[in-house]
Amino acid sequence: MNDASPQHPEYRLLAELEAAFDAVIERAAAVAEAYARAPGACWIFGEPEPVSPEHAAAWLRRALQDVWYQDGQDGRATRAHIGLVAASEVVMEAVAAANTAKAEFAALTARIRDQAPALIPEAKAVLPFRHPALHDHLRGEGLARVHLKQCWRAIPTSEAPLARVRLAWYSSGRSIKKLTVQEAEQRLLALDHEAPHIRIQLRKLAGIPSGEPLAQVQRQAPLMRANLFYREPLEDGRIRRAMNVALPLFIPAPDGRLPDHNLPPLSPPEKRTRSRRRDEKLEDEPFLPSLRVYRYR
Repeated sequence: MNDASPQHPEYRLLAELEAAFDAVIERAAAVAEAYARAPGACWIFGEPEPVSPEHAAAWLRRALQDVWYQDGQDGRATRAHIGLVAASEVVMEAVAAANTAKAEFAALTARIRDQAPALIPEAKAVLPFRHPALHDHLRGEGLARVHLKQCWRAIPTSEAPLARVRLAWYSSGRSIKKLTVQEAEQRLLALDHEAPHIRIQLRKLAGIPSGEPLAQVQRQAPLMRANLFYREPLEDGRIRRAMNVALPLFIPAPDGRLPDHNLPPLSPPEKRTRSRRRDEKLEDEPFLPSLRVYRYR
């Protein structure tokens, strides 16, 4: 009779996650290595052109392997590494392999959150030690932690060669979550409900119909958007596409040249640049400021 106890499912999941993390890091490095062997033109946001192939390859390695929290970083926020890369077929294949590894890592993380959520903090602490050279700069600043979203966010790519790219800050984004009056009341009561400003909001809430839907609004951090214009229409007839670009955008370029592109401002505009929609459904002022909750018009 074999006395060895079967391995716990949690340890198997952690071993799978370690292997998936290794694949993310290694395939990101493979993208930079493929580019170094067959470099094309590269533009790095905020840096002067032209960019040397050596500098571009080193920047790509850092950008694609940036999977760490920094001290004081909001857990919901990710760091951006914006640029354009004229990529050979081999480089595009390496990017596709890296994105496959990222998707597999994301799927496995979702499975762990569902089956063994207590493993997530342990994984964030353990994974950095698999690649110590990547976080040497964090030594002396506390334990390095893995930023899961920065691990699995996909590297943006264009499906076909481009005629031009137009980059612009998008700073009007927001997410809207519907709340019931009862849910809003529970959230206010979870705050310091003895505070005068909370009591005022509770009275306001009591004065509206219990069935009225409310909206909780979360402003999103400014991000860079890229409008891609294809040289030739795609098979489905599309001639352009828009996407967010938090990582370098890889563009198929057999000639090694970048398409025409603009130079966006170094920082997003301080004020809203898009005109307010006429069919805006929410009131201008928050109904419950402590919760960022609005009434519908």
